This record gives sequence, structure tokens and C-alpha cells, in this order.
Amino acid sequence: MPEFKPVKGMRDLLADETKRLTFIIDNARKTAKQYCYDEVTTPVVESHELVSAKSGDEIRARMFTFKDLGDRIVALRPEFTASIARLATTVLKKAPRPIRVFSVGSVYRYDEPQRGRHREFWQSNFELMGSDKPEADAELILLTSNFLKRTGLRNYFFKVGHIGIVKGILSQEEIEEKTQNEILQLMDKKEYVKAFDLLTATPRSVLEGLVEIKGNNIFEIIEKIKNQVRIYEKAKAAANNLLKILELATRCGCPIKSIEPAFSRGLEYYTGLIFEVMIPELDISMGGGGRYDRLIGLFGGISTPAVGVAHGLDRINLALKIQDIEVKNQNLKRVLVIPITEDLRIKALTISEKLRNSGLFVEFEVMGRKTGKALEYANKCNMDYVVLVGKSELKTDSVVLKDLAKHKQMTVKIENLAMKIKR
Repeated sequence: MPEFKPVKGMRDLLADETKRLTFIIDNARKTAKQYCYDEVTTPVVESHELVSAKSGDEIRARMFTFKDLGDRIVALRPEFTASIARLATTVLKKAPRPIRVFSVGSVYRYDEPQRGRHREFWQSNFELMGSDKPEADAELILLTSNFLKRTGLRNYFFKVGHIGIVKGILSQEEIEEKTQNEILQLMDKKEYVKAFDLLTATPRSVLEGLVEIKGNNIFEIIEKIKNQVRIYEKAKAAANNLLKILELATRCGCPIKSIEPAFSRGLEYYTGLIFEVMIPELDISMGGGGRYDRLIGLFGGISTPAVGVAHGLDRINLALKIQDIEVKNQNLKRVLVIPITEDLRIKALTISEKLRNSGLFVEFEVMGRKTGKALEYANKCNMDYVVLVGKSELKTDSVVLKDLAKHKQMTVKIENLAMKIKR
């Protein structure tokens, strides 16, 4: 018999990993509720035309694409934004603005597997559609900060840029969009020499100057950027827009560490703010996003300004492990119910259901083991309590409750059992 393994780049998540991922997803959902984002669920499989429309050459080359039985070219979603833009042009086109939506699930890209990078990975995705104001951009940065704070992640920081700065220069130089996208892709990979070789002397020198702008004071950096692009009106306007966003985010305590006017996030649909969030221990981002004001119009809807962010839940999981942050499910008391003899199975099972209905997490002993072996199992599985259902105790409508952490046991009335465990 062959030994079957997961397909390369795919993973089995066992109980401990799933527990951590569930913890992160739960906090993403709590953040969505806190900021009034409605959760929506979109298909894993979308039309290739939809998801490739403005994904960028690099992501298009890494999509899982195939023909379905109807001979249509489809793809596993490489991210959520295209699907949400489709919703905005169809079922949500008459919804009141702004539209705030949240999604969570797996996405797929044919990347080379490595630390923090898999071919199937999990994202939480937030989109705010209908506002072109800096407040909307700042909200997505603050929301991301709030989410990571909820998980317990420490020392995270934001890297921020504005695609309009570089695009403003290239547009004023009348460089065609295809070449602009090629330049941005190369700059995103920090292949600056190749990127700048596609330019004439003036824009080249300006972009080379942008790459060199560095410093710890983000507002001083903005002034340097504005001075560097002073002959390009759209680029200067983009820098002023970024300044307004940063004022809002930093006043609310958001840890923005660096401004990088020459970075691009590999997706062609960005039109304004772009950002990523990182920790010092990893050289890959925990998530990122930005403004995409033209995407919804591209899909046939009314031109609608929008901004969004996607969080890499697997990477956040990795970051929590690197920082040795323990994930705890608070107040989730686990209980094993053991019938002492076989003829007490029905009574023990009814007690199990009563405890479950009270909100407790209960496992019933289904292996037919003797009490001693069942107790060994409870200790191996880190159960909090064991309930022993025996004939003598049942005569007074009671059971024996064992607290495994404290190594204590007591006789408890069945009607008081759930309350006793919870306390």
C-alpha cells in the first residue's frame, strides 16, 4: 500500500494547530463585530477572468487554474478582494454606503513552500467600500492593530506607503500602464536597477531619490518625499493624502514605524495607501492592504472608492509561536464522564447531555474501559474534571466529581453538578 501524504504545499492541521488557528479566527470575528463589519462567505472557486483581472502578473502565474466539466476556465481564489468586488457590483450594489464586509477562509497560490508560506493558507479579509476619505484608510490600519493586540502579539509595527506617489510620477511622464505595472513589480522585489532602466533620466533620478529616503520621524519623511516629487503634482497630492492618514492613525496610538514611498504590494489594483504589518522576529508580513478605487468599476459596477486589508492567519500563528505566546481558551472546562459499570451507561449519558446543555465541554467514555484506565486517559488528555457515575452515589441523586488539577474529589448532587464545575 502506498503511503499517502498531503499534496506539496498543503497541510494537515492537528488539534493543537487547529486550536491556535481557531483562536486567531475567533479574534478576527470579534474585531469585525467591534468595527461593525458584516461577515460574508464567498466561493473558493471563482471564474479565472474575475480573479485574474487585476491580480498582477506574479499572482496570475501562481493561481491554481483548471477547466470545470462545463469547459469553463476557473481558479481557486488567490485572495478575497476580487470576490468582494463582484458582490459590490451585483447583490450589494444597492446597499447603503459605506459597505463594511468581513470574510475568513482558505486561499490558494502555487508558491514555493517555505517558512510562513504555503500553497493553501488562511486569511481574514476586511473591506470598506464607498468612502474616499482618509478616515476610511486609517480605519483599516487601526482595525489591524486592534486585531493583533487581541491575539497577544507583541512589538508589531506597520510599514506604510502610497502607490499614488510612484504612479503620479509615471503617469505625468506618460508611461503606459503596462510598463508602470512592470516597474512597480520590480520595485516591490527591490530590483531597482532593472526597474529604473525602463525610465528616462528625470523620473529615474526622482525615483532613485525616493528609495534613499529613510528616517525614524515619519512626518519628516513625508516632507522629504514631498520635496523629492515637487515637480509632479499627482505624486505630491498622494504624499499629502498619506500625511492625513498617518495623522489619524498615529494620534490613535498605532505603531507606524516606517514610510517606504517606493514599495508596491504585487497587486495591480492598488491606487492609494498601501501597508503591511510585521514583527522584528520575521522578515515576512502578518498582513497588508490598501486602497483600490478602480476595481469595482472594472467589474462593471458604479465607480466606487474602496480600501481593504487581508491578514495572514498562518503567519500570525507562526508569530505567536515565535514569541512563545500561549493560546488559551478561557473558561473551557473539559469533563470526562465515566460510568462505573456497564449498566449505568444510559444514566451516565443523560448526565453528559445535561452538562453539555449547560455549556460545558463533555466527553463520554465510549471505550468500555475500567475506571483506572479511563482516569489514565483523562490525565493524558489534560481533562479538568472527571465525573464518576456509580450506583451508591445515584441512590442520593449524586455523583463523584474529581478535580484533576487539585487532586481532590467530592460527592455532588446531579442538580448542582454543572454549577459546581463552572465555579
